[in-house]
Amino acid sequence: MLLEVEGLCVNYGHIEAIRDISFGVEEGTVTTLIGANGAGKTTTLKTLSGLRKVRAGKVIFEGKDITHLPAHERVKMGLSQSPEGRGIFPGMTVRENLFMGAYTRRDKPEMAVDFDRVMGLFPRLEERIDQVAGTMSGGEQQMLAMGRALMARPRVVLLDEPSMGLAPKLIAQIFSIITEINEQGTTVLLVEQNAAQALKRAHTAHVLETGEIVRSGTGAELAGDDSVKAAYLGGDI
Repeated sequence: MLLEVEGLCVNYGHIEAIRDISFGVEEGTVTTLIGANGAGKTTTLKTLSGLRKVRAGKVIFEGKDITHLPAHERVKMGLSQSPEGRGIFPGMTVRENLFMGAYTRRDKPEMAVDFDRVMGLFPRLEERIDQVAGTMSGGEQQMLAMGRALMARPRVVLLDEPSMGLAPKLIAQIFSIITEINEQGTTVLLVEQNAAQALKRAHTAHVLETGEIVRSGTGAELAGDDSVKAAYLGGDI
């Protein structure tokens, strides 16, 4: 297992945001976490990235306990996140934003290879390469946030709500790109409210409710689960 979460508990003050969750992410797969607002999905990703302290439990990456490792060290090891809300640098150009994703790297020839890969995945970014990022559309900014995460050359890319606030046509495009990222060899852990799209692409999926995993299975199994359909898929996928 490339990434393992064991008995993870995370608090916000006295409030339990995550309660004793355990799951694994196999190399080369897409794993998705679905659930309502406030279920703990974003908190889980922030904790894996090293942005939230763990009250109990472990995070293991490539067999190493990284539970208390600083966030920047996790990036160096191969964990990179595209955050909820995109978090781009609005006053910097697209090019500058992308290379911020490679900030910890020193392998310039390989960085150039990854830059070309990102341009291939996101042709729109190539068209806007010297544009100030804050002047781009929401969809373009989402592509930039994902491209920046890939510039770290992650073993696992953590994608937090990549379809949030986007038009249906762009949502389909973003999910198609997520599939392509995975097919190119990057393992994906996806947090997403668009359960139908997420489950179609997931090898493994988990349902989070009030900080706990209440169901797990393949994407197809959960998409066919009547209770999941009723709660997250409008009765049908």
